[in-house]
Amino acid sequence: MKEVVLNMAGYNYWANQRLAAVLKKLADEQLDQEVVSSFPSIRQTVYHMWDAESVWKQRIDLVEKTQKPAPQFQGTFGSACDEWMLVSRQLLEMVQQINPVKLSHTVAYYNGRKQYGKLTVIEILMHVFNHATYHRGQLVTLLRQVGVSKIPGTDYNKYVKK
Repeated sequence: MKEVVLNMAGYNYWANQRLAAVLKKLADEQLDQEVVSSFPSIRQTVYHMWDAESVWKQRIDLVEKTQKPAPQFQGTFGSACDEWMLVSRQLLEMVQQINPVKLSHTVAYYNGRKQYGKLTVIEILMHVFNHATYHRGQLVTLLRQVGVSKIPGTDYNKYVKK
């Protein structure tokens, strides 16, 4: 099972990097243009993805009071993308080094609405990677809405053929 999660962690990092390279070239007007989606702009979608990966990683690391990084972030959007890629890389490195027994370890947590939950580490990781795929798909559509036509493919089959 570790091989599957390791493959997904590598894919997540690779796909996030490909989109981040395009996102970092956008003007603030494009990043903040109002769009109809889960979040009202590209910037807010990216910040949500960064927050989610970070919070779930903190939960795996057994941080008691997790913190979303984006709300207090004061840097440039490019720096935010770099920080997001750092978290994605850390998730990959964690999976590379993880003891397979830890994958079945149960993590208890409270979500943002103070609701109690429990998931195994492998369930968390698969959720994180699936969640990112969902929002990367949204970003492709949002990029087209703000006039970007050159968008790299991030399908899993492109990753395994690289």
